[in-house]
Amino acid sequence: MASVIPVTFPRSRPALATTYEGDSQALLERITPLVDYIEISPDTIATAVEGIPRLRTEVLQEYASVAPRLKFVAHGVGLSIGSYDCWNEDYFRLLDELFGKFDLEWHSEHLACTTVDGESLGTMLAMPRTEEALDLICERLHRLQTRYPVPFLLEHVIRILPEPTAEYSDAAFLNAITAHTGCGLILDAYNLDCDRHNFGFDVQAFFAELDFAPVRELHVAGGVQHKGFQLDVHSRPTPHSALALALDIVARAPNLRVVTYEFLKEAISGLTHDGICAELVRIREAIYD
Repeated sequence: MASVIPVTFPRSRPALATTYEGDSQALLERITPLVDYIEISPDTIATAVEGIPRLRTEVLQEYASVAPRLKFVAHGVGLSIGSYDCWNEDYFRLLDELFGKFDLEWHSEHLACTTVDGESLGTMLAMPRTEEALDLICERLHRLQTRYPVPFLLEHVIRILPEPTAEYSDAAFLNAITAHTGCGLILDAYNLDCDRHNFGFDVQAFFAELDFAPVRELHVAGGVQHKGFQLDVHSRPTPHSALALALDIVARAPNLRVVTYEFLKEAISGLTHDGICAELVRIREAIYD
């Protein structure tokens, strides 16, 4: 088995990143001077070619046009790393293709399952925090770390269902995963804000227990409420409450490398190009000044 690449980096000023899913060269040109990294989600820039998922050539060309100026990280949404029966093998074809095109600083996925018994859920469900789930995740992480020669990061996801019986607290489960595998973490300030609003999640107790050393990336975003439930839909500027949590994370995470503002491609028309650029400036000023 290949050796695990530990996530240990000197304390430095974090860079700024944002998502970009293609088909808007004008937006790409606007955001390029404002960020240091682009976050690529292979699933969202893929199409089926004779039944085989492939990355869209035209979007890859857009990324290539800014490659001399920006760095890239990959962030998947459909691997379903926590599904008990199998994960999404098609995702590896996309990731292999992306690694063949660009030098990625790291790649990441959500600590969740998106399929159950082979059926798509249409959303992400958080993992049960049990010994069995821990063994499953660690075994799969070792396979990922063997296959790809860059660090791998996991992101916690928003809770949708009421809390099940657990053998670990939220922080202890993440601590166990990173201790067993050497993988890194992505903390999402908006996800934590959603859990606090929806379920009364004690974020400060979570922070007090969490080992922040593996935290390499921080996500910020904004969404909407539906019948009082705060949804993890990246369609708005970052709310003040989530930005405050982000600032707390920046202060606590000694190895933080990147802060990423995420938005859905479908939300661009509502956010507008001006709004997206203004949000990037706002985040940079809040976190770096």
